[in-house]
Amino acid sequence: MAMKLYYNPHSRAVVAKWMLDEAGADYEIVPISLEKREHKSPEFLQVNPAGKLPALVDGRARLFENPAICMYVAEKYPQARLAPAVGSPERGRYLSLMVYSTAQIEPSMGDDIFKVPTPPGRGWNNVETVKDVIEQELGFGPYLFGADFTAADVMVGSMFVWQRLIGGRSGRAKIDSYIDRLLERPMAPKLS
Repeated sequence: MAMKLYYNPHSRAVVAKWMLDEAGADYEIVPISLEKREHKSPEFLQVNPAGKLPALVDGRARLFENPAICMYVAEKYPQARLAPAVGSPERGRYLSLMVYSTAQIEPSMGDDIFKVPTPPGRGWNNVETVKDVIEQELGFGPYLFGADFTAADVMVGSMFVWQRLIGGRSGRAKIDSYIDRLLERPMAPKLS
């Protein structure tokens, strides 16, 4: 039985879809109308009690939040090589970057877009510090793990793809080149 991705193209579910496509996963799309508030229906709340997209159902497994979905898919499809092996030296950095994408990058970009200062007590850094970290993490390879494209690229990259979608750029040549490379991937979300 195919996995089911609860999806709207104007939501964060685009990230989960990108990951599923990169993995070559067998899945079906369950369209969710945000306008009709289908994400708040009692049926959907059984899948994701937060009433948000994305959500993924795989048999009895129920997942929500992009990092969880991406890590799950990377483990379910090891042949796609989208995550360092459990126990490998790279695994800790990979897990950190997966969480960093939504714990640091996303809220700092939100602050930046809405021109909200990021006070130290917020729990995340300002957007320029976040960009410094990503530039350092990129090193000299095309992806975060050198020549190996991973779920961390989906998660970290998607934040900057989203920024570009709304008309912005990172203002950092290294990051902008990285995003260009990600967008050239056949399974990458299309900016339109």
